[in-house]
Amino acid sequence: MRTAFYISDGTAITSEVFGHALLSLFPVEFNHNTIPFVETEEEAQKVLEQISESFQDTGERPLVFYTIVNVDIRKIISKSVGINYNFLDQFVAPLEKVLGVPSKPEKHRTHSIHETTYDIRIEAVNYALANDDGSNLKDYDEADIILTGVSRSGKTPTSLYLALQFGIKAANYPFTEEDMGDMLKLPPALRRYKNKLFGLTIQPERLHQIRSERRANSKYASMQQCRMELREVENLYRKEKIPFLNSTKYSIEEISAKILAETGLKRRKY
Repeated sequence: MRTAFYISDGTAITSEVFGHALLSLFPVEFNHNTIPFVETEEEAQKVLEQISESFQDTGERPLVFYTIVNVDIRKIISKSVGINYNFLDQFVAPLEKVLGVPSKPEKHRTHSIHETTYDIRIEAVNYALANDDGSNLKDYDEADIILTGVSRSGKTPTSLYLALQFGIKAANYPFTEEDMGDMLKLPPALRRYKNKLFGLTIQPERLHQIRSERRANSKYASMQQCRMELREVENLYRKEKIPFLNSTKYSIEEISAKILAETGLKRRKY
């Protein structure tokens, strides 16, 4: 198994995201190591030792992805025995030419870029938590979107991701076994918010697997129950012309991106 390091004098989120995106293109398994806040030369030397130890243990040079603003620390990391990729170097020089302005590196500046949206995202997360699983219907007027679906179809994590990453106020409403007796029309709590609804569904085999981990050998987790609930809910989506997505083969990030693309919702900035 190859080893990959993601290193930064900040959070290392940028190097990790870029590195993972690149490595996902290759059918190779990796041992991932993220090392944030390498802020002194002593810490940088310790990182070099970790990279060297990995090389000695595996006999293969690790891949080293890094985004480091501090010049002295960057020089140290660049001397590693790994195969080094400095993401900033790849983009800074071309951008300086395009913008006609020299870069002025400043540690942790990326956090300040998002400062104006920070409070919005926290507010959206609090909203998602307060309006999870149909627990609070009185605040639906504030919702940017209301996710619907059967239990364990991905509503809660998607709501929280939309809130945390995009500042979108996402409520979610579960269709329960009690709803199944009258699935020819929307529940009263949702009718006036039909234009905000977005449905999630999932393959019955996957739903059965997820529910069995939660409540094994129960009616709730049975394949028959899963098939029935999904059939009823998908019929409702089609009848009411509610947009919906099968979440089975997608990550939360992909589900959220597809929802934004289909609904036209944008990242909230103000």
